Amino acid sequence: MTYPIHILTLFPEYFDSPLSESIIKRAVAADLVDFTITNIRDFATDKHKTADDVPYGGGAGMVMKAEPLVAALEAAKAVADVPRIYLTPQGEPLTQALAQELSEGPGMILTCGHYEGVDQRVRDGWIDREVSIGDFVLTGGEPAALILLDSVVRLLPGVLGNAESIEDESFQTPMLEYPHYTRPREFRGMSVPDVLVSGHHAKIDEWRREQSLKRTQERRPDLLDEDS
Repeated sequence: MTYPIHILTLFPEYFDSPLSESIIKRAVAADLVDFTITNIRDFATDKHKTADDVPYGGGAGMVMKAEPLVAALEAAKAVADVPRIYLTPQGEPLTQALAQELSEGPGMILTCGHYEGVDQRVRDGWIDREVSIGDFVLTGGEPAALILLDSVVRLLPGVLGNAESIEDESFQTPMLEYPHYTRPREFRGMSVPDVLVSGHHAKIDEWRREQSLKRTQERRPDLLDEDS
């Protein structure tokens, strides 16, 4: 079953290269995911294709207008009845658990804000969920949309060649992932830990668990607190 992702943006060309590379490219080729990119300005009705205006009450910047954005949202919803997500610093934090939840759903309509954001009435009446990728501000929702869709697409069944590669990743469990090594065994005076070339799988698993715990304690002790 193909997972639909519809992106509403003022800058559709922003997505040309990222959606044509690596895992996402293979997912599209295998019909595991389908992308539709819509220019919100196509739904503006004036001759200048205006999608923004000055804010009521004054202040700096511009605000994305309700009319063209709502028309774009309604058109996308008519094609695929899936959740409408607005990328905003004010949304719920993007976590691995949220990415997993979204990957199990029917698809997504991603709305990329710009300028000072969108008219609040759009958020109140035509957005199902708001998501933030972190406590910082970007110039627009496009890079945030790419991060969200990448985190979701890689979890879709069949996208990754080896589904087991997901199981031990950081944030799939309450701990960060253990260190990885590959050939050569010796590199500029640094060696691969002996246990990893021992062939003793039980000891390797134990070492990896210990390293995950150590790394989490050093870098993200809050994850262990949440688990407790």
